[in-house]
Amino acid sequence: MSRLRLPYHSLSPAVSQAMGAAGPILDDSPLGKQLVHLIYLRVSQINGCAFCVDKHARDLVKNGEDFQRINSLVTWRETDFYDARERAALAWAEAATRLDGGEVPDAVFSGLKEVFSDREIADIGFATALMNAWNRMAIGFHQPVARAAFPSAR
Repeated sequence: MSRLRLPYHSLSPAVSQAMGAAGPILDDSPLGKQLVHLIYLRVSQINGCAFCVDKHARDLVKNGEDFQRINSLVTWRETDFYDARERAALAWAEAATRLDGGEVPDAVFSGLKEVFSDREIADIGFATALMNAWNRMAIGFHQPVARAAFPSAR
């Protein structure tokens, strides 16, 4: 990828800080930090945001997530590494990111209702929307990925 087109964070610091403030709030939500970051990583994989894929994979490793689950997230439907709550959240994140047919199917929403509270469903929606917004900023402005050694799990 080429160099950063504009230093968007410093050019619009209030908006950047406001968006950034949502992350820690979602990390402290009833969903739990690991599920929120699995959503972030999956949305970033779909959008092809190299910077965010790298960041959230690192965050998950740093917080003790199993490497095989991180590595297999792109094929989560094909493995038994994810529980019912994770599967429902990932299905929502994918459907809300892709918006096939211009909507999220009722069946995907029903899957959420089976395993999450209304508050948790709202937080899944916000986590998905927030990551889509960050992905579009990073991709649009060519946010570079720093070359660094990948941290090992615990």
